[in-house]
Amino acid sequence: MSGDAASFRLLGVVRDIGFVSFGKYGQYLVTAVTVPLSARLLGTEGLGLLSIGMSAYFIGSLLVDLGIAQFLSAMLPKADANQLRGNYLAIRAGILALLTGALAVGLVLQAGAVVTMILLGLVAGGLNSMTEDWVLIGQGRFAASMGYQAVGRVVYLGLLVLLLPRHPNAVVALLCLLVSALPMIALTWRDTTRHFGRPKRPHDLLPTLRMGAPLLTSRLLIASYGQGSGTVYGSVLDAASLGLFSAGDRIVRALQSMLDPIGFALLPRMARVADDDRFWRRATLALLCTVGLATAVSAALWVSAPLLIGLVFGDEFTDSVALLRVEALILPAAALTSFVVTAVLTVRRDTTGVLMGGIIGTAVAGAWLLAATMTHSVWTLVWGTVCSEVAVALWYAYRMRRLVVRDRRAAMPVPVLAGAPAEGRSAP
Repeated sequence: MSGDAASFRLLGVVRDIGFVSFGKYGQYLVTAVTVPLSARLLGTEGLGLLSIGMSAYFIGSLLVDLGIAQFLSAMLPKADANQLRGNYLAIRAGILALLTGALAVGLVLQAGAVVTMILLGLVAGGLNSMTEDWVLIGQGRFAASMGYQAVGRVVYLGLLVLLLPRHPNAVVALLCLLVSALPMIALTWRDTTRHFGRPKRPHDLLPTLRMGAPLLTSRLLIASYGQGSGTVYGSVLDAASLGLFSAGDRIVRALQSMLDPIGFALLPRMARVADDDRFWRRATLALLCTVGLATAVSAALWVSAPLLIGLVFGDEFTDSVALLRVEALILPAAALTSFVVTAVLTVRRDTTGVLMGGIIGTAVAGAWLLAATMTHSVWTLVWGTVCSEVAVALWYAYRMRRLVVRDRRAAMPVPVLAGAPAEGRSAP
C-alpha cells in the first residue's frame, strides 16, 4: 500500500511538472514555429535586434515582479491572501507605469532601434508579470495555470504568423508578445477574484519591498549573463554577431527553461514539509534527479547541434553550431541553480544566499565582458557565460550544504553535563 501511495505521489509530481512546463514555459513550444519564421524573415541582423528586445522582456518581467513571485507563492497558504494580492498589485502597477512612461519618452525623442527595442521589451515583460499566476502556483493549481498560459501562447503564435510575414520587423514580433499577455492577465485575475474576492487596499508595503530588494538585485545580476544577456552583450557585439550568438542561446535557454518547472512543481510540496525531517531528503533526491536529467539533455544537444541549427535557423546560421555546443555545457549547472533557488532557498527564505549567488555570477561575467570589450569576439562571451553559470552553481551547492549542516546541528539534543540538574527540577 505504501508503495502504491509513493507511486501516486510521484505521478502527481510528474503531472505538475508537465503542467508548469507547458504553462509557464509554453512559449518555447511556440518557439518551434516562431523562431524559424523570425530567422528567415529578419535575417541575422533582425534576429539580433529581436534578441535584444527579448532579453529586455525578461528583465522587465523581473523589474515588475521584483523576483518575489515564488516567495509569495510559498507564503500564500499561511498568510492573508487578499492583503498579499493588494500589496503586490500596487507595487507591480507602479513599476509598470514607470516603464511605460520611459517608453513614451523614448518614442517622443525618436530613440534609436536598439533603445526602442529595449524599452518596448521592458514594458512587454513587465505587462506579462501583472498576471495572478503566482497565486495559482501557491494553491498548487498547476492545471489552471497551464490552461491560462496556453491561451496567451496561442494568441502570440496566431498574431506572429499573421503579421510578421506582412511586416517583417523586430518591433512587430515584440508587439505580438506584448498583446498576448492581455488574455492571460484577464483570465488569471478573473479566476483569483472568484476564489478570493477583491484584493485588499495596499497596506504596509515596506516589508514586501525590503524582501524584494535582495531578490530583485540577485535576479537582475543573474539575468545580466543569463536570459537577459542580449541587452548587455549588444554593447560589445554588432547585430549580426549577436544574431549568431542568439541562435544557439535561444535553444539552450529553451531547454534550460524546460528543466525549471521541476523546482516550481515541488515548491508548494517543499513548503508544506519545511519544518519536517523529510525536507532535506526530498530536496537532495530531487536535486540529483534534476542534475542527472540536465546532463543527459546537454549530451543530446551536443550531438544534435548541427541538425537543430540547420532545421530551425537555416544555412545562414551555420557558424552558430560550435557556439551552441559550448553553451550546452551550462545546462547541468543552470538546472542546479534553478532548483536550489526555487525549491530550497525560497522555502527557507534565504535571501542572502540568493543575493550572493547573483553577485558571484556577475563578478565572473563582468571579467569576461571586460575581456570582450577588447576582443569583440562572441567566443569570449560564450565562455564567460559558461564560467559564470558554473561558479553560481558551485555557490548554491555549497549554500545548500551549509543549510543542511546548520539544521542538523540545531536538531541535535543538548548534552546534559554531569552533576547538572535534571529537566523540570531545580538545583539544590
